[in-house]
Amino acid sequence: MVLLLAVAGALLGGAAPASAHAALTGSDPAQGAVVDTAPTRISLTFSEQVAFSDGSLRVLDPKGGRVDTGKPVALKGTTYGVKLRAGLSDGTYTVTYQVVSADSHPVAGAFTFSIGAPSATTVQASGQAVGGGVVGGLYGLARYVAYAGFVVLVGGAAFVLACWPRGAGVRAVQRLVAGGWVALTAATLALLLLRGSYTGSGKAADVFDLSLLGQVLETKSGAALVSRLLLLAVAALFLAVLFGAYAKRDAKASGTVEQRDLTLGLALGGTAVAAGLATTWAVAEHASTGIQAGVAMPVDVLHLLAVAAWLGGLTALLVALYRGPSVDAAAVRRFSQVAFTSVIVLAATGIYQSWRQVGSWPALTGTTYGQLLLAKVGLIAVLVAIARISRRWTAQLAQQPAEVARPKSATAAAKARPKGAASRGQGAAASGKKVSGKRDSDKGTSGKGASGRRGAGTAQDSSGSRDPRRAAQLARQQAAMAAARTKQLRDADPLRSGLRRSVLAEAGVAVVLLAVTTALTSTEPGRTEEAVKAATPATAQASGPVSLRLPFDTGGQDGRGTVDLTLDPARVGGNDLHVFVVRPNGKAFDVPEVKIAFTLKAKGIGPLPITPEHITTGHWSKSGVQIPMAGDWEIAVTVRTSDIDQVTVNKNAKIG
Repeated sequence: MVLLLAVAGALLGGAAPASAHAALTGSDPAQGAVVDTAPTRISLTFSEQVAFSDGSLRVLDPKGGRVDTGKPVALKGTTYGVKLRAGLSDGTYTVTYQVVSADSHPVAGAFTFSIGAPSATTVQASGQAVGGGVVGGLYGLARYVAYAGFVVLVGGAAFVLACWPRGAGVRAVQRLVAGGWVALTAATLALLLLRGSYTGSGKAADVFDLSLLGQVLETKSGAALVSRLLLLAVAALFLAVLFGAYAKRDAKASGTVEQRDLTLGLALGGTAVAAGLATTWAVAEHASTGIQAGVAMPVDVLHLLAVAAWLGGLTALLVALYRGPSVDAAAVRRFSQVAFTSVIVLAATGIYQSWRQVGSWPALTGTTYGQLLLAKVGLIAVLVAIARISRRWTAQLAQQPAEVARPKSATAAAKARPKGAASRGQGAAASGKKVSGKRDSDKGTSGKGASGRRGAGTAQDSSGSRDPRRAAQLARQQAAMAAARTKQLRDADPLRSGLRRSVLAEAGVAVVLLAVTTALTSTEPGRTEEAVKAATPATAQASGPVSLRLPFDTGGQDGRGTVDLTLDPARVGGNDLHVFVVRPNGKAFDVPEVKIAFTLKAKGIGPLPITPEHITTGHWSKSGVQIPMAGDWEIAVTVRTSDIDQVTVNKNAKIG
């Protein structure tokens, strides 16, 4: 539970926009360029295919008026363009774009160019932040729940069919697998509703906008989500048969043709549904774009199925060990073989995916995607190490004799119980292979023994009639005693206790591993990040964060303090701006308004106004602040402490 809460907090706590998987690698005119004559068209080149909608590409004059005409069109490859009005006057123009990358993630940004000579502009060149906020957090959480539901649904069903057929009749396992289906279905519906706002305005009010939902259904991601819902309807029928006719099959007829046909039909049908569900991710995310997409998509399907078979089966085994009857040693041994095969498939498909998405050795440590991938590999190594311990417990359990003496603690407990109670526990304690979660019906509970007579007598009043309330109370007490005896005998077996602890540790690491995997799917691949760096001028890359400290005094009450400003990474293109306002004693405090303006006097660019958003007490922030070219920029900070008290402080900084 602690791990689940931590993961949910990490997913919901980040309000920053999700990392885009398509990046702007070039434009004509170029970012920050000054051209002699007005262009007739603006073209943008991205690292992969993107989707435009009406108004997603805009060109604004210095006063903020639109000068683009018509809809954006694909020109060649990953280059897109929009026509401009004729007769544009001199000055600085701002290009803003908001698109959806081929792997379903929103991308937004802005840059400036000038005709004739740079001029002042009233347009904020920060672009629209997409993929963040409340909608972005909910979308990320739904993605995690969808992956978790898929793993539990597919892996749990595979564990029952391939390893423990008797588990089809165990209530705890049924609830687990059905819970996976419910989680995946609910998360898919949530993703479908959130999708329009996530890739558009980012407003929570737009989640239930039916017009946006209609637009989503026309996209590749929308089609994948709808297909997933249809497959989940088929999966519901599969679970009905698995936990119905298959669970109620006659053990004596397990080798008949009918039973073999039922098992084979469930195996083939379940594999087809599982592969179809995995395909809904493969066709809409990383695997569907970039190099060798035709190979990458089936490899991604195999990767997801291997993850589900391993981690989902592990979850089902954990539930069976803690909540169900004792699992057969043969079933644990079969799952150990399935998990080993899954790890081999994961290694093979993971190596290919890593080569395809990372691209180079330096990108493993130099990009966010590479660092997350290393974290994932480390978690898998820990998981395999713990699994090795589980295999040792499994091997010892398999070597345990069919009939073993009861542990001393169990024997002592049996001697301390009344004779009738001991007879009830004999059936469960006699076998070293299985411990049933249900109380056996024997002669000790039939009313013929001494304890049975006492129980019957207590449930009757003085008139000889049976008291139903007393009888129900006795039944609850007997059920609690039976459950306690079962747990005592189960915990007294050191082999099964050791296996439960190691499997629990595996499941804990698996929860964190699934969170890292989800983060990987929303992070820009290393190959793309390196391509963007290669297309960015060296002057824009050779930069670092800029930190400024600017004291201010508005002259009014409570008007003195200091502004701490940070621009990261202080390069040409998008930057993150953070502003902190503190009192002379160092304590943060709020002021009515903070505004920033950037001016490059040497080139006549600016002032470029920025209005940061208030985050918390004394903290303002803005993402995607666009710096059009490198140079010695003047940064002006305006602080207003009351309706009439205001001051502007300036400082120069080298950017780019």
